[in-house]
Formats: sequence, C-alpha cells, structure tokens
Amino acid sequence: MSRDGVVAKRYAKALFQIAQLNQTIAENQEQLKLVVEVIEKNAEIRKFLSFPNIETSKKIALVKGAFSDKISESVLSTLELLIIRGRQGIISGVYEAYTKLAGEALGQAHATVYTAKQLSAEELSKVQARFGAIAGKKIVAEQILKPELLGGVQVRIGDRLYDGSLLGKLSRLEQSLKTQAL
Repeated sequence: MSRDGVVAKRYAKALFQIAQLNQTIAENQEQLKLVVEVIEKNAEIRKFLSFPNIETSKKIALVKGAFSDKISESVLSTLELLIIRGRQGIISGVYEAYTKLAGEALGQAHATVYTAKQLSAEELSKVQARFGAIAGKKIVAEQILKPELLGGVQVRIGDRLYDGSLLGKLSRLEQSLKTQAL
C-alpha cells in the first residue's frame, strides 16, 4: 500500500472513531461522498486546492464556504486538517477507507456492478439481494457501464470479482480450448 493510502486510512479511522462516539457513521459517510463528488466534478476546485502558492487560509475558506452548511463539524475539521497538512490530494482516499470502516460497522459491503447496459432500479436491487446473501451483508451497489462485457454482469465486492459476463465466459472457453489443444 502506498504511503498516501496508509495516511488516508489513519485520517479515516480518526474520523470514524469520532463518528462512533456521535453515532453519525452513515451521515459522515454521505457527507464525505458529497465532498469527493464535488471536488472530482469541478476541475477548478481541484486545481485551487492543489496549487501550492495559494495560502492555506484561502483554501480552508473555500471549503468552509462551499460545505459548512452541508457537512458536520467533524468532517469539516478533518478537511481543514488535511488542507493544513498539505494532504488535500488524499480526500478521496479518506472517503474510501472510511467507507470500508463504516461498512464493517454497519454490516454493509460496497459492491461495484459492471454491466453492458444500464440496469433498472429493480434489476440492481435483485443483484444487491443475491450478492448480499452470498456475502452475508447488506450490499450497497454502484453501477458502472462496460459495453465490452457484451452481456451479463461482473460484481466486485472488496478484492473478490464474480464474473457472470459474456466476455468472461468467452475468455474461459478460449482458455479451455487452448488447454485441450495442448
């Protein structure tokens, strides 16, 4: 794991411990998600936060102005601390690490569902239910379109990939045929 990954885990763990005390685990997760989405979608904010010649106080003022009424004091303080220490680049890493901690505490697992076409809400909930039974946890799924799959689904839960895609089946068939030919 990279150094930034280790540092992001430390910040996430500290924020998680505060959230446990305040019983705001899920709320903090949603607030971090909002912050990451806004920063990732807005290139100007990303550049502003990463530019070394801009004073830290101006960066903090921007974050407070943009999020103070949308996020809790503990999340805001974490963001301020990251900016003060020049670690604003790991905010998304903090969110990812926090999500893992929160998922474990709430009995949830995050899944990424890859499909060739967009699933309806009903279809996605069926996938969540099926893999929730396999994982023994409540699944929170995010869908990503990958047209190269041709059909079916791939589901990634943590480090495990369940491949029920047509592309995966064709690849396994190809490997089988190559093995038999030898």
